[in-house]
Amino acid sequence: MRTTPATSAEADSWLAVLHQRGHLHHIETGPDGTRTVQRGRHSHPWTLHHPVLALDFIEDLVREIRQRDAEASR
Repeated sequence: MRTTPATSAEADSWLAVLHQRGHLHHIETGPDGTRTVQRGRHSHPWTLHHPVLALDFIEDLVREIRQRDAEASR
């Protein structure tokens, strides 16, 4: 359990790494601090309105990546 609130910088860092490693197709940050992410070229874009929502999205994505990697290594 977290003891500190999620920050925009933390969400941006995670999203940048996931994008660089090819897990996200597109990331766009809006002027109001929202982030629009797209997992694949043809997937539906998601708008994350708060850093907490972004970190929830990131957590789900990382969990999925780890599960896929574990299945591939069997």
